[in-house]
Amino acid sequence: MKMYMKNVSRNKNCFRCILISVIFVFSHAHASSYPDFTKIVEDNMPAVVIVNATRSYNASSNQFQNTPGMPEEFNDLFKKFFDERQNAPKRDQPSSGSGFILSSDGYIMTNHHVVNGSDNISILTNDQVTYEAELIGSDKRSDLALLKIEARNLPVVKIASMDKVKLGEWVLAIGSPFGFNQTVTAGIVSGKQRKLAGDNYVPYIQTDVAINPGNSGGPLFNLSGEVIGVNAQIYSRTGGFMGVSFAIPSDTVNDVYYQLKTKGKVSRGWLGVYIQEIDNKLAKSFGMKKPKGALVSKIIPNSPAEKSKLQQGDVILEFNGKEIKKSTDLPLLVGQAKVGKSFKVKIIRNKMIMNVPIILEELPTEDKIASIETKKIIADSISGISVKNLTPSEKNTFQVRSGVIVTNIDESINNNYDLKQGDIITKINNNVIKSADDFKKILNNVKNNTYANLLVYRQSTPIFIALKISK
Repeated sequence: MKMYMKNVSRNKNCFRCILISVIFVFSHAHASSYPDFTKIVEDNMPAVVIVNATRSYNASSNQFQNTPGMPEEFNDLFKKFFDERQNAPKRDQPSSGSGFILSSDGYIMTNHHVVNGSDNISILTNDQVTYEAELIGSDKRSDLALLKIEARNLPVVKIASMDKVKLGEWVLAIGSPFGFNQTVTAGIVSGKQRKLAGDNYVPYIQTDVAINPGNSGGPLFNLSGEVIGVNAQIYSRTGGFMGVSFAIPSDTVNDVYYQLKTKGKVSRGWLGVYIQEIDNKLAKSFGMKKPKGALVSKIIPNSPAEKSKLQQGDVILEFNGKEIKKSTDLPLLVGQAKVGKSFKVKIIRNKMIMNVPIILEELPTEDKIASIETKKIIADSISGISVKNLTPSEKNTFQVRSGVIVTNIDESINNNYDLKQGDIITKINNNVIKSADDFKKILNNVKNNTYANLLVYRQSTPIFIALKISK
C-alpha cells in the first residue's frame, strides 16, 4: 500500500512538472508571437515632437442689444458695460498636438486642425528644446500642415510607400495624448482606403491603435520603423477612444509635403461634376451586370466636364485607366491627377462603352464639387403617376429647359413610391422629356419588367431614380 501511494505521489509530481513545462512553453511561444517595438521607439522617438499653438480671443464677444420695455437710461448703462468688455485685453487659448520631423533642417508635419487659426506656434523636441515655428502652409482638405523651425542636424523619420501596407500588420503610434509626452500605443491595420463623411480627398488608414486628443498630427509606424500615416481622427460616441482610429496615408503626406514646401498650397485636379452611387436597380437600368462606377447627376457650368464631351447621365467606369469601383473613388483619383493634363475617362452612355478625353483644371478654393451621396431612391412601378407640362415660369423657377412635373401619385395603387409630388422629370433613359406626351410615349417603349432610369430635379438638385416598369 505504501509503495502504491509512493507511485501515485511520484506520478502526480511528474504530471505537475509536465503541466508546468507545457504552460511555460505555451506562454513563451505566445509572448514571442508579439513583436518587439523597443527598437522602433528608440530609433524614432527623437524625431517626434509636441506642437503647441495659441489662439487669441476677446474676453467677451457679446454684443449688447436694447431690451424692449427697459428705460433708455438703463439700456445706455448696459451698453457702456458691454462696450468696455469688448475692449478688454485679448486672452490666449492654448492647444497642443503632435508632429514629426521630415528633414534635418527643420520641416515638421502635423495636422491642419492642430494649428488652424493660431497666432503663435512652438515646437518642443524630444530633448526638451523649444523652437518658434513658422507655418509654411496648411491644407484643410487633407488636414495636414507643414511647419518650419530654425535648426540643423535634426533626427528625421523615414516615409514608407502605401504599397507596403497590409491589412492585419502591426503598427504603432507615438504622440502626446492628454499632455502625456512621448506616449507609445500599438495595434493593427484594420482597413485601407476608408472614406469619411466630408472627406473626398483622403483614403484613410483604419487601425485599432489607441488614439486620443493630443495624438493628432503624430506618426503611425510600421514594423520597419517607417511612417505609413499621420494620426488624425477617431470614431467615437463618447469623445474617447473606442477601438477605431484613422490615419492620413503616407502617399498623401508625401504629396502634400512637396506641394506645401515648394508653393505653400496644395493644387488638386477638378472635373466639375456632381456624382451619386449606383445600386443594383440603377445598374440594371444602365445595362450593367453589377453596380460600379460613378453616375454623373449634374455638370457644373464652365467646368472641365462641360468643356469636354462628358454628359449628365454618363456612368464613369475608369479614370486614367484606373477602375472606379465606388463613386467615392473618383474624387480621390481626380484630386491626385495633374492639373492641365488630358486624361481618358471611360464611360457607359446609352448602354455603350466609350472613352471621353478631358483636361483637368485646378479645384477652386471653395469646395464647389463635394460629392453628393444621394439617398437611394427606388420606385416599384409607374402605375398611378400623373404629370403635366411645365410652364415657362416653372422652367425659369426650377432652372430646367424642359420636363414634366409630377402632380399626383395614387398611393391607393402603390404607396411605395419615392417619387414625390412636385418632382420634375427631365429625362428617361437619356431621352429628353419635353412634354407629358413624351413621358407616356417613352415609357410605353420601355420593355415590361425592366428598369428605366429617370433624371429628376427635386428642390433644384438633380438625382437619378431607377423605376421598374410594370405594364
